[in-house]
Amino acid sequence: MTKEELLAFEQEMADIYETGAIRGHLHLSGGNEEPLIEIFKKIDPGDWVFSTWRSHYHALLHGISSEEVKQEILRNNSITMNFPGRRFFTSAIVGGIIPIAVGTALGIMRAGQKRHVWCFIGDMTAESGIFYENMKYAANHQLPITFIVEDNSNSINTPTDTVWGYKKDAQEPDYLRLKYPNVLYYRYDRTRPHVGIGKWVEF
Repeated sequence: MTKEELLAFEQEMADIYETGAIRGHLHLSGGNEEPLIEIFKKIDPGDWVFSTWRSHYHALLHGISSEEVKQEILRNNSITMNFPGRRFFTSAIVGGIIPIAVGTALGIMRAGQKRHVWCFIGDMTAESGIFYENMKYAANHQLPITFIVEDNSNSINTPTDTVWGYKKDAQEPDYLRLKYPNVLYYRYDRTRPHVGIGKWVEF
C-alpha cells in the first residue's frame, strides 16, 4: 500500500469511530507511514509478523486486505487482530508478543525452514526486561528474527526518556549501544493521540 492509501484507511476508521460504530479501543498510527513502507519491502509475504495493539498498518502492509482489517476493527478487535493463515499475530499485552515471536523463530530454525520472523514493539517496551532477554537470546542463538522498535518517545502519554532518566538526543538506548544486529530502530512523531481520533490540545 502507498502512504496515501494508509492515511486514507486511518481517516476512514477515524470517521467511523466518530459515529459510535466502533465501541472498543482504536489505536491509529499516523506519522510512521514512510518508515514502515520501507521496512515491509524487506518482509516476504510468507514471513511471520508479530505486532502490538497498534497494528493496522502492519496488517495492511503484510498483504491483509483493508476490508478484512476494517471488519476486525468493527468487531472491536482493533487491539487483538490475528490472522493465523497469513502468519500475522498481535497482542494487547505490553511485551506479551515478544516471547511468542522468539518461540516461533526457534521453531523455524529447528525445522530447518527458510522463513523469517518480524516483531514490532514500541520504545517503552524496548526498555523492558522481557525485550532485552528475548532479544539477547535470539541474537546469541542466531534465530531468524528481527525486532523493529517504533519510537514515538511515549508510553501512552508518558515520555519514555523521563521514565528512564535519559535524554534520547544525548544517549542511545541500551540495546542500540550494544549493537545487536537483530534490532531495527526508528523514530517518528505521532499525529494521533494514544487512543481514539482526537488531536493534541495544550492548555
